[in-house]
Formats: sequence, C-alpha cells, structure tokens
Amino acid sequence: MISLRRRRLVAAAASLPFLPGIALAQTCGKRTAAQTPGPFFKPDSPAKSVLFEKGQKSVMLVVSGTVLSAQCAPVANALLDFWHADEFGEYDNKGFRFRGHQFTDAQGRWRLETIVPGEYPGRARHIHVKAQAPGKRILTTQLYFPAALGHHNDGLYKPELEMRMPKAGEGSFDFVVDA
Repeated sequence: MISLRRRRLVAAAASLPFLPGIALAQTCGKRTAAQTPGPFFKPDSPAKSVLFEKGQKSVMLVVSGTVLSAQCAPVANALLDFWHADEFGEYDNKGFRFRGHQFTDAQGRWRLETIVPGEYPGRARHIHVKAQAPGKRILTTQLYFPAALGHHNDGLYKPELEMRMPKAGEGSFDFVVDA
C-alpha cells in the first residue's frame, strides 16, 4: 500500500508544469558548476544564435535548453555568451568566428546552432559559456560532449556539465544560475 506521504508527493509532482527539456530532479536547486573561461574569451561578442557559416562542411550541432533559478523558475532575458574552437581545435582570436551571445525568451529558453568543435591537446570537446540572469553575477562554465565524441582525459572535465545528446547533432543543457 502506498503511504499517504508518497501519494501527496506524486500528486504534487503531477501538478507541476511540464517544461520540455528540463530534468527537474537533476537540475533545480543545484547551481551549474563554474569553470574557467580559459585564455580565449573575448568581450563584446556579436548578438547571434547561429555560429556556423554558409557552406561550412563541419558536423552541425544544435544545442538548446533553459536557464532556471535554483527554485526551478525559468529566467527570462538571461544573457548567454558562447565561444568555442573550430573543427580543427583552433580559436579565432582576431575576429568572432564561433563566438556570439543571445538572450533567453520569456520561458528561459535558448537555442544555439553551431558545429561540433574540434579537440585539441589535453582538452575534451567543449563549448565555453557565460550565463547571467539580469542584474545578477555571471556564471562562467563549459559544456562537454559525451565520451563517444572524444576523450575525457581532461583535468577540467566534469560529468555534470555533459550535454544530453539523444541523437547525433542535437544536444541540450539546462543552466541553473543565481536569479
């Protein structure tokens, strides 16, 4: 027989709003882990959510998710600044290739169209991110790919920062920030 406490818990969970892409039990309450920005961050990236260029022959990637508060509330108008290496593991330090920022929509959602970045010595494939709720402190972190897409002998790699990739070319990650 199911206890009264368990019935109430199940009923409460069933009444929560469904937000696609959000793993509530795994995401909310615990802020996304911070990581180093590395030596290649450049301020003043252009506003854009599509980082690949026409005619590019690299493996395409669409990553999406939600920015949430620790209380599981979507964070509207949160800033997300992305940058990563090209398909050869090189960063563009002169221009803004594979660099751009965007803001979340009213439901805290974001979407990035880019390529799968190349590996370079000592690092697993990753995408750098700065995430910030309006008026709050900046979270700097990195998103990692599943082991099938590269090595994980990287001292910075954290499994909790690995994107969910249900199929090739599609990834998701939900950020939890100070809001």
